[in-house]
Amino acid sequence: MLTPWLIAGLTVLAVYYLDRWENRHIKSLFDWVPAILLAYILPALISFVFKLDYSQANIHDFSKEYFIPLAIIAVMGSLSLGQLKSVGARPILVFLSGSLFIAVFPVLFIWAMGSTELVATTLVKEQYWMGIPPIVGSWIGGSTSQLVLKELVQCPESIFLTVLVMDTILVNLWTILMFQGIKKSDLLNRSFKITDVALPEDIRLEDGKRLSKIGTAVLLLGVVVLFNFLSDSFVLKVVLLSVMGLLLSHFIPRWNHAFALKLGGVLIILVMAVLGLKLQLTTLGFNLPFMGFLMIWLLGHFVFMLLVAKLLNVNMAWVPIASMANVGGIATAPAVTAAYNLKWMPHAIVLAILSMATGTFWGMLTIWLLRNGALL
Repeated sequence: MLTPWLIAGLTVLAVYYLDRWENRHIKSLFDWVPAILLAYILPALISFVFKLDYSQANIHDFSKEYFIPLAIIAVMGSLSLGQLKSVGARPILVFLSGSLFIAVFPVLFIWAMGSTELVATTLVKEQYWMGIPPIVGSWIGGSTSQLVLKELVQCPESIFLTVLVMDTILVNLWTILMFQGIKKSDLLNRSFKITDVALPEDIRLEDGKRLSKIGTAVLLLGVVVLFNFLSDSFVLKVVLLSVMGLLLSHFIPRWNHAFALKLGGVLIILVMAVLGLKLQLTTLGFNLPFMGFLMIWLLGHFVFMLLVAKLLNVNMAWVPIASMANVGGIATAPAVTAAYNLKWMPHAIVLAILSMATGTFWGMLTIWLLRNGALL
């Protein structure tokens, strides 16, 4: 009997091990179909083939109460505040300017272009505006923020899948562009008359014995159980667990940042597998006007960071690095960075983790601005 728990569990195992399989064909697959998308589609395919409907199963309530909160606190617990100092203030400002643009641009666009067909029909009438916060979460925070914001804005599954597919296509194309673009950094430095070409301070990597994996997992789970007991508000728990994750990573001696990040990654796949049980493949679509809007949005994000980097006299290599830390995440940011300077890879990872830690809050700002101004 294919229960929802069995389907979700098998999906996590399949995606997790396929993603780590050193086979060039499998690696090529995950270059274009990331683990999060595969984890979302596989349960839907199984449900479709066997004519099952688990959209109302109790696993969804359990996921919202435990799996999502655990993913949030684990990801937040992976951020080491001390490592941010090694990146430097100006590169972080470039990175944050990219995050700010991603969070605010769609609100300004809707406000300024409210009479156009794209806004009036696609975004408002067809309710594609509900896909904007998950995009903000995906581009800044990654999968965890994307899932939290989907729940906060109550984005319909049909719109979410369409957005997820378009986002995957666009991010893959953007990664290719950033790989090529970072190689032109020295040319941009000369063109923009940038004098900052110094290497950032070396990052001190974790050494010595860390808190055990079991101890880390038990502590994180204990915090989630406690917060579920104290509050029924999903939004409040998101905020409190985010803060708690930072406190744990900062104040507990020998905190296991690496395991917290790995645990968060597995939980994200699990949450996506559970969400996939709600998905009806017959609702899959592709919205060309919305795709055009996403392209304008992403290009504007890059141009805005170029201007900020020029204003702050920051090496232009930080622009594609910061963009990939925002949009691409912890896997692609260091890979793109390696095309310019291998010594900068740890800094790209720190920025990517900072992105994961802040994405939910940027998305909450976007939701608030949309509901209290742009859509009125």
